[in-house]
Amino acid sequence: MAASIARRCRRSLQAQHRRAGLVAALHSGPSRRRAQGPGPVASGGRAETSPARESGVAPWAAVVGLEIHAQISSNSKLFSSSQVQFVAPPNSLVSFFDASLPGTLPVLNRRCVEAAVMTGLALNCSINKKSLFDRKHYFYADLPAGYQITQQRLPIAVNGSLSYSFWVGGKKNQMVTRTVRIKQIQLEQDSGKSLHDDTRSQTLIDLNRAGVGLMEVVMEPDMSSGEEAAAAVRELQLILQTLGSSQAIMAEGQLRVDANVSVHHLGEPYGVRTEVKNINSARFLARAIDYEIQRQTKELENGGTVLNETRAFDYKLGCTIPMRDKEGKQDYRFMPEPNLPPLILYDTKSLPANTNHQQVVNIDWIRERLPNLPSVKRAKLVEQYGILPEHSFILLNEDGLMEFFENVVKRTQMNPKKVIGWILKDMLGYLKQHHLTVKESPVSFLFLAELLNLQERGTISSSAAKQVLEELWKGEKNPLQIVKEKKLELMQDQQELEQICQEVMEGHQEEVMEIKEGNRKVFNKLMGLVQRATRGRADPVLVKQILEKKLSQ
Repeated sequence: MAASIARRCRRSLQAQHRRAGLVAALHSGPSRRRAQGPGPVASGGRAETSPARESGVAPWAAVVGLEIHAQISSNSKLFSSSQVQFVAPPNSLVSFFDASLPGTLPVLNRRCVEAAVMTGLALNCSINKKSLFDRKHYFYADLPAGYQITQQRLPIAVNGSLSYSFWVGGKKNQMVTRTVRIKQIQLEQDSGKSLHDDTRSQTLIDLNRAGVGLMEVVMEPDMSSGEEAAAAVRELQLILQTLGSSQAIMAEGQLRVDANVSVHHLGEPYGVRTEVKNINSARFLARAIDYEIQRQTKELENGGTVLNETRAFDYKLGCTIPMRDKEGKQDYRFMPEPNLPPLILYDTKSLPANTNHQQVVNIDWIRERLPNLPSVKRAKLVEQYGILPEHSFILLNEDGLMEFFENVVKRTQMNPKKVIGWILKDMLGYLKQHHLTVKESPVSFLFLAELLNLQERGTISSSAAKQVLEELWKGEKNPLQIVKEKKLELMQDQQELEQICQEVMEGHQEEVMEIKEGNRKVFNKLMGLVQRATRGRADPVLVKQILEKKLSQ
C-alpha cells in the first residue's frame, strides 16, 4: 500500500513538472483560472503565498477552510447500545442496527446530544432547539446501510466562533490571535473501517467503528496557512478535552481533519479548491496545507489548471496525491431520516412544567455546568503568577504541564516567573529531546521544587542547580543527596573565593585589560571562568562584587 502511494505521489509530481514545461513554452501571459465563485468573506486578512511574477498583478493569497470530525466521548454508539472501544477484536462491537439488518431502528444516545450542545456553547454557537436528521446516501463497503445518518438541513448548532493564537515572523517570535467562524456543528454516524491487504489483493471490513457518534465542526474559510489551521485545531482539541465531550486523541482517529485549500489573486474571486482528506495530526495538517498552497500556486503560475478533487497527504514523502475527481458533483440524495423525529431541546423558559428531567435536554442546565475553557485558564495563569501570555499557551498546550507547574509553585519559595524558566527551558527541553511526555518525566514536581528551594535558600548556585538537574534525570537520587555527594554547596569561605578570582584574573590578563578599557561584555566571560574554577559552587553575586572591586584597584 505504501509503495503504491509513493509511486502515485512521484507520478503526480512528474506530471506537474511535465505540464509546467509544456505550458511555459506555449503561454506568454498569466493564465485565468476557473473560479468556484465568491465564498464567505474572511474575518482577517489573507497571507500572501508568493509574489506574482508579472508586474502589476496582485500577489497570490491562500484560503483554507476545515471540516473536523470529533468522536464523541460516550460508552455507546450514537443510535445503538454497542460499546465504544478503541482496541477490540474486529467486528466484536457490532449490533444488529450497526450491521443494518432489516427491521432494526435507531435510538438516539442522550449523552451524544449533550456533548454536542456543550461543544456548541463552548464555541459560541446558537443552539437550535429543533434540529433534524437526514440520510446521506453513498456506497462504501464499510457503510452497511448505504447511507449515513447526519444533520444536513438543520444541524444542532450554528454560527459560532473559535479564537486561537499562533507564532508568526521569521523567527516565530511574535504571537497573533485570530478568530475563525464556525458555520455549524452536526451530529452524525461514523463509518466502519476498510483494511486493505495488498499482498492478497483483498479488503477486509471491520464494523466496530460503524455507528460511533461524531460531531462534525465545519469552519468557514477564514484561514490562510498551514500553521494557522494547525493552531485552530489544537485549540479546538484543548476545548473538547476540557469539556470531556471528546477525548480528541488524533493518533487514535478521534479527531480527523479535512482541509479545503484554494489560492487566488488578492481582490479576485476564490480559486478552485481541493480537499485534503483524513489528516490525523496537527503537524501533518500544517505540512499538507502548505504543500497544497505551493502546488496550486506553482500550477497556476505556469499556466495550468487546478482541479476540483480530493487528495490525500503522504507524510513520508511530504506531498498530497490525487484520490478522486470532484468535478462532477456527487448526488448524495439527501432525504429526511424517516425513523427519527425532530430533535427538540429546551431552555429554562421553554421547559414544560412537571417534565421528567431525564427525558429532556436542557440547554441552560448544560451552560451552567461548563468548565473553565482554555482561554480562561490562560488568563488566570497570567494574572495569578505574572507570567507572559505566550508562556500560558505552552503550559496548556502540553498535556499535564500546567498541573506540573502549579504543583512546583505551591512547594517552592522561588518566584513563579523564575520557575516558568526552569519548566519551559530546562525540563520541557529535556522531555522534547528524549520524546517523553510530562507524565513520563523521571523528575517529579516534588524533586524539582526541592531543587529550586535549595537554590532559593542559597544552599547552591544556579549553575550548581543545573548540574543537580542533570543528575536528577537519571532518576536515582534526590536533590539533597546529589548536592552532598558532588559537594556542590556554595562556598562559604570568602577569602578562598577572593584567591580564586585573583588567580583567574592573573591567568587572563588580556581579558582584564579589555574590561578596563570599557568592554563590559568580557566581564561575563571572566565570571564564567571563576564559576568553572569553583565547579559552580560560587555565589554569582559575590563573585561579581569581588571581581569589580579588584578591577577597580
